[in-house]
Amino acid sequence: MDRAALATFLSRRRAALRPADVGLPPGARRRTPGLRREEVASLAGMSTDYYTRLEQRRGPHPSAQLLTALARALRLTDDERDYLFRVAGHNAPTPVVAATHVAPALLRVLDRLDDTPALILSALGETLVQNRLAVALLGDRSGYTGLSRSEVYRWFTTPEHERRMYPEADRDRQSRAQVANLRAGYGMMGDASAAGDLVRALQRESAEFAELWQRHEVAKRFADHKTLLHPELGPIELDCQILFTEDQSQALLVLTAAPGTEGHAKLELLGVVGHERFTDAPR
Repeated sequence: MDRAALATFLSRRRAALRPADVGLPPGARRRTPGLRREEVASLAGMSTDYYTRLEQRRGPHPSAQLLTALARALRLTDDERDYLFRVAGHNAPTPVVAATHVAPALLRVLDRLDDTPALILSALGETLVQNRLAVALLGDRSGYTGLSRSEVYRWFTTPEHERRMYPEADRDRQSRAQVANLRAGYGMMGDASAAGDLVRALQRESAEFAELWQRHEVAKRFADHKTLLHPELGPIELDCQILFTEDQSQALLVLTAAPGTEGHAKLELLGVVGHERFTDAPR
């Protein structure tokens, strides 16, 4: 671990960012350019003291998980992320770890979406990051681990929880869409990948999935119109727009409603309602 290189790199990358770059308000006048240490620590989900020690060349050896969080907080490119791992004493991320590194271009767009639900998904339906209103609408998805990180896996293995936000008449359509989207990711990543592992697990655990998988339907959704059943606000009609990265590995999903509609009024209420009290799904 090169403590000096790590400290200097973190400090320089922090100084290069502005609050608006990460979706933060400008706040009071700043004595120095860039983000404050406590802001980076908060974005990365660690204590300010821990982050400060890293910048002061006296921190402990950071884990790969912590480095992934720092790379996301500092909006690092893939090359910068790999450098961060190496100076911290780790090999460059494996494809599985690298896949959880959110594309900086998508993050910059997400940071500016503070008035409508938005989230970034992997090709396997894993929620990589949500904004405040997406948590209020869909629940906090950050606590899932293993295969359950995939929305597709949860849709077929815990349907009593995952499907309750959809009207019963729309659930079959959503099932087909989930499988068709996974089929596209499977074709891109190959059988000897996390996509292949996910497909094999679902074939063992869900007869419904196995039947739909045999249809060989392939489709990536770029837009959709759906109704979500919110526990406190009731049915909300929403338009869903999706923006993919160039390599199709990640997607920014934005949920909106036309001004003047009931759905638009209910979205405005989400900020008041706050985080919905969903019963926790199995982790």
